[in-house]
Amino acid sequence: RQLTLERADRQQHRTEILLSRRGSIYDSTGMLMAGTVQTKTVFLDPKFMQDSYQSEGHSLVEMDEAIAKLAAAIDKEPFELSQLLGDRADSRFVKVAEHLDEEICQEILKLDIPGVGMIPENERYYPMSSIGAHLLGGMGKDGGIEGLEKKFEKKLAGKNGSKRTLKDSRHRSLAVAAEDYIPPDHGQHLILTLDANIQMIAEQELAAACEKYRAKKGEVIVMNPRTGDVLAMANWPTFDPATLDDVDPRVRLNRCLAEPYEPGSTIKPFIAGPAMAWRLTRPNEIWPIAAKSWRPFGRRIVTDVHAYGPLSTWDVLVKSSNIGMSMIGQRMGNPNLHRALLGFGFGRPTSIDLLGEDPGLVRDLQKWGMNSTISVSQGYELMVTPLQLTRAFCAYANGGRLVQPQVVKGWLDAEGNLVSREQPTELRMLPEAIDPLSAAGVKRILADTLVRGTARGSASTSWNIFGKTGSSHISEGIHGYSAIRYNSSFLGGAPAENPQLVIGMVIHDPDKSYAVSQGMSYYGGAVSAPPASRVLERSLAYLQVPASPELPPPPPEIARTLVNYDAKVYTKDGIARTASARE
Repeated sequence: RQLTLERADRQQHRTEILLSRRGSIYDSTGMLMAGTVQTKTVFLDPKFMQDSYQSEGHSLVEMDEAIAKLAAAIDKEPFELSQLLGDRADSRFVKVAEHLDEEICQEILKLDIPGVGMIPENERYYPMSSIGAHLLGGMGKDGGIEGLEKKFEKKLAGKNGSKRTLKDSRHRSLAVAAEDYIPPDHGQHLILTLDANIQMIAEQELAAACEKYRAKKGEVIVMNPRTGDVLAMANWPTFDPATLDDVDPRVRLNRCLAEPYEPGSTIKPFIAGPAMAWRLTRPNEIWPIAAKSWRPFGRRIVTDVHAYGPLSTWDVLVKSSNIGMSMIGQRMGNPNLHRALLGFGFGRPTSIDLLGEDPGLVRDLQKWGMNSTISVSQGYELMVTPLQLTRAFCAYANGGRLVQPQVVKGWLDAEGNLVSREQPTELRMLPEAIDPLSAAGVKRILADTLVRGTARGSASTSWNIFGKTGSSHISEGIHGYSAIRYNSSFLGGAPAENPQLVIGMVIHDPDKSYAVSQGMSYYGGAVSAPPASRVLERSLAYLQVPASPELPPPPPEIARTLVNYDAKVYTKDGIARTASARE
């Protein structure tokens, strides 16, 4: 008897799932980056349809006419549906159309065809296509499978509801009792620190540079150096989040935080800065560099690209001398080198609110030897992510503090009411990587990089940019380091007098042979510095940041120690001439 009652109840009632609506994702200005539209899938119950037409005294001709009307509504040929019905006559569920909007669904309902049903479905869409793809991630049939869509799956997805209804002989709902209705709990909306306009600028410049130099891949990050807000984070090549299933997992990887590399010369500010802060050297100290190569001990040889002769600490950074940096590293000693790197956050995660962060690698001090001193001073024998580098460089833009990177700005409920807001930690409460006076000093030195150093020609005539280039040989495992393959990097910030933005850009494995054949350089100063500088310029213009005054020349006690010093290069006209000559 109990089984009979249960069977009767199932025949007279049905439980319908009420889909929750997935929360949207917006940039910091309110631009939609990921949204949800509710569509419907139409299905047939072939057995019920045939039974209904036969039991109600209708002819199969009428059934064919109904099928023809349905086919017209969903833009299919009648014979396609007839064939489906014939092939699966005993089936109770045959999907015939997906992603239908409300207008078409209402048209189908008016046909009142027995055995035709609809299932509501949420369809995720990305109105900006590939912009922000590696941050957003994407969706699979069971929810988010990459990026923010995966990390915040529960908050974004919400929870489905349900209703239990009485149905008639044609399976149509008649009524629902209040106690049988559980409303859906719609997902929350995510607000990012990202600025879609800056993100678009960064992606455009990164893609153009990678394509120009036929590089294998590249990354770029733009941050607010005072708050840690990530304004842009991009990888190249990119993808469309809407077609994530078709994308190679290696392309989907957010290498900005998940793939560390040996940074080369971009590590030098984080060594020379502490050396000056700890009074182990001075900006105007002269280092006895005699030639393009130097043997610090045994068979170890350090080389420079150019033979500058003796260089001050100032110019060791500006000209990116490997020999000078190795001498500074030797004076510091391994314990101080190790302490400097850890102080800037290397060797541990930044704890950004994203999945898959790699901590990089700074080996334990007891594993360092004489070779480590030389290698680390040049940016080898350690691994860092582009995010770690960019975050560390923020310290030179904000007075020495190590900011907490973040991409989440806040959450709104389904009705748009504020649920939570992420407040950046006050700078004075953050760890100090270097004292404010030393940070300001290094920042001023690095402003010379763009007017008379390794990024000469990438300076802006509107804003003073400070930065550091890097070109690291790519390791080929047991075969050692490649002589022709490089990672070309640039760290920068602007305006130097009041930094609003910091950028990190890495372009991996530009084609050296092609670059040489085109008369182009393949070092970081030529490959990464120009596009990174353009990102800063375009972003500052978009943010309407006032133009910089002319960069003041170094004080006389510094100027007299500099190689090929010319005060004219600091003027707007001098910068314009240098940029024009480089083009």
